[in-house]
Amino acid sequence: MSTSKNIRELSLPALEEYFIHIGDKKFRAKQVYEWIWLKGAQSFEAMTNLSKDLRTRLAADFTLPALTIDATQYSADGTVKSRFKTSDGHFVEGVLIPTEERKTACVSSQIGCSLSCKFCATGYMERKRNLNFDEIYDEVVLINQQSEKVYGKKLSNIVFMGMGEPLLNYSNVLKAIERISAEDGLGMSPRRITVSTAGVAKMIKKLGDDKVRFKLALSLHAANDKKRNEIMPINETNNIKALIEALNYFYRQTKNEITLEYILFRNFNDSLKDAEELVKVYRQIPADLINLIEYNPIENAAFAKPDEDTVEQFMHYLDMNKVNARLRRSRGKDIDAACGQLANKN
Repeated sequence: MSTSKNIRELSLPALEEYFIHIGDKKFRAKQVYEWIWLKGAQSFEAMTNLSKDLRTRLAADFTLPALTIDATQYSADGTVKSRFKTSDGHFVEGVLIPTEERKTACVSSQIGCSLSCKFCATGYMERKRNLNFDEIYDEVVLINQQSEKVYGKKLSNIVFMGMGEPLLNYSNVLKAIERISAEDGLGMSPRRITVSTAGVAKMIKKLGDDKVRFKLALSLHAANDKKRNEIMPINETNNIKALIEALNYFYRQTKNEITLEYILFRNFNDSLKDAEELVKVYRQIPADLINLIEYNPIENAAFAKPDEDTVEQFMHYLDMNKVNARLRRSRGKDIDAACGQLANKN
């Protein structure tokens, strides 16, 4: 591993200082800054408006550990899944989800995951490391380029629902979002960004304290502790009561939109009693919406999705109880790109 500093850790003023220090013009800093944040340069060699000598000097003084696309798969429904390769040889996946109204990037925050949720393919992988803020930013840049190339449109939304638990990589996720929404970054409104968590109560409160401006989604998936413990071990230390309290605190501090995510599993959490328990939890949280998600089968888990009648009855119960709910049909299932399926498979 190189001991040189990652150039993207430098602010624009720090870059200006560097160029003055080496006896070059201050405006070079802006040129380099644009290459690394706006043009998505993956190497110093790509910075063609700099002299060859300067590019060689930059390569000697700094690293530019950019993410590259290792493989791409295209689904019959238009979803595009990419396997990205990090500069130290790890792999991580991201997905472009297109609909008529929006083009959404589903991005990862960790290589693997430490939470072991029983229904999620990433949960069966070992967590190798956190992604750095600039690697997360690269995912968005590369998926945005795909969106422009395939659909002729820029990304409209970003969801942190890929591999890993975003709130266990807190500072890098927040720094990446800051860059994504910065004017000299991608300039995307934080209101178009949703961070999804399996439920780390302490960090949900910290989001409130930090007055973040993006939306929050809680992966609930069971509305009582006994069932949630079974499928999401994190619930043993972050139970539903603690999460309700944390989400209320987050909302008081930020007034940001909160969504509850609920995957339906056959004969596990899809009965009308489960729906009743879900309504009770919903009533205690200032949530805008419950996203009901169809389960996408994975190799290691014995879950199945409910039949259409059961789903309809569940939806009808929520509707009768004035719950704002929608059924989210998964996309990209044929290329293992749907919710819960990301696992770096070949």
